[in-house]
Amino acid sequence: METPVFEEIDPAGDCECPGCRHWRRVLPHAPAGRAPAHPAAYRTLVVATAAASATAVSALGAGPAAALPAAAHAPHRPGAPAGDEPGTPQGPRAPLHGATGRPAVPPAGAELAGITRTEIVDRARTWVAAKVPYSMTAYWSDGYRQDCSGFVSMAWKLPANEWTGSLATVADRITKDELQPGDILLFHNAADPENGSHVVIFGGWTDGTRTAYTAYEQTPPHTRTRETPYAYWTNSGKYLPYRYKGVTQGQAGKAGTATAPPAAAGPASHGVAGYPGRGMFRPGADNAYVTRLGRQLVKKGFGASYTRGPGPRWGEADRRGVQAFQRAQGWRGGAADGHPGPETWRRLFS
Repeated sequence: METPVFEEIDPAGDCECPGCRHWRRVLPHAPAGRAPAHPAAYRTLVVATAAASATAVSALGAGPAAALPAAAHAPHRPGAPAGDEPGTPQGPRAPLHGATGRPAVPPAGAELAGITRTEIVDRARTWVAAKVPYSMTAYWSDGYRQDCSGFVSMAWKLPANEWTGSLATVADRITKDELQPGDILLFHNAADPENGSHVVIFGGWTDGTRTAYTAYEQTPPHTRTRETPYAYWTNSGKYLPYRYKGVTQGQAGKAGTATAPPAAAGPASHGVAGYPGRGMFRPGADNAYVTRLGRQLVKKGFGASYTRGPGPRWGEADRRGVQAFQRAQGWRGGAADGHPGPETWRRLFS
């Protein structure tokens, strides 16, 4: 039997598939005389070699070829992503549903549709609930690419899929102190966009020290929300806060239109403007109204129960703060149970 010849193969320079782009970045430059090829060639070579070995074993009279043992994992290549914090390759600016989508990508600078902060966070949560798988090439049923920048494009209801290099064109730089739910923290590595570039949606501070916040992000294996140190776990100093140019403070509409203040925005349950109903404050509730309620309690001097600061998840600290406010109104018994009704809400935000 002829000894199998193993040839080193470099990724093709003109192939734009994820594999070739990744290995061109992490492998040294190809020496002269080495033929570039698609990474799939490796698989073909391995399969052919295994088949030749099996044929040889059979020819020697050893009976049917035995199954080859599973190969051990290859050692980690320097520069290749490892662990649970994978690299963040992403797709380019593209229309909804990808290259075949319609309409085509709108021109840069096109008029932006208005959207409220509550809508942004609610849209982000739809992907969290669906656990949309991460992909830089696939598109979810709503037309948005399933990577970090596609996620933000979806939450902001943009007319196309932006990427970390273009999101700043539809947003304004703000400061850390100006951050509000629906804004983003963006890191774009212009020198090597596939090395660390990432973007997350800011969901609100989780403590009074403003050292941690709730982040909504699209990252392997799927969309998630978690408490995150400011500005991020890695490359923290390189993340910059931005605000979508089309964000409005009340009901959705054309960007720049006059709207009601945040405290009055939203539904009007029981005739009280802004009150969303008791269902938003039940055990396990996680929404922007809980955060708004907690911040107002702190502002009014009833935030002593908070050890980390108001957040979107309803908890005992929220209930105790509401109860303290209710008792300050002279209420007792069931009228001061710590659960905000319409009259509690009206007085708290008056």
